[in-house]
Amino acid sequence: MYEVELKVRADHDRVRESVVAHGAERVSHVRQVDSYYDAPHREFAETDEALRIRLETDRSAGDGAPTTKLTYKGPLVEAESKSREEHETAVADAEAMAGVLSGLGFEPAATVEKERESFQLGEYTLMLDHVDGLGEFVEIEREVSGEAAIEAAREDAAALLRELGLDPAEQIRTSYLGLLLEADTVDGD
Repeated sequence: MYEVELKVRADHDRVRESVVAHGAERVSHVRQVDSYYDAPHREFAETDEALRIRLETDRSAGDGAPTTKLTYKGPLVEAESKSREEHETAVADAEAMAGVLSGLGFEPAATVEKERESFQLGEYTLMLDHVDGLGEFVEIEREVSGEAAIEAAREDAAALLRELGLDPAEQIRTSYLGLLLEADTVDGD
């Protein structure tokens, strides 16, 4: 499975109005805490891969118990978007999963925390993300089954961004983790 994703910085209030005006259905409002891991056998920063444990708490239902997912993201497969192979599965026990990774030599690298409001607009999911330490972003994504479908899905996502008053040429291909690490490097200088 491939995730085709475009991400831009944007003011959420303005975008939310446009999304609702286009008939999008609000799907969820969640708090996500993503713990990323470094591999013992290769540098994910160099290979552009990611391995994370995500704790997600549903904000619309109060602050109940979080759900947990383990996600592997492969390297980017094209220069025009953040499209990549992705595998994700539910995990019953976050601490046990962290123990498994640790036992295999994977080490915690960084944590990314965000509030995410998601909308469904046709075949696309549109997310309004407020990332701690970075600010507001809009992501639009869709899963496709093969690499042959990536270009069409990306072009449709770009057209949808334009309809919402956003410029796909301003997209950011760096992950939130990468942006936070860049910010820490700048702050540390």
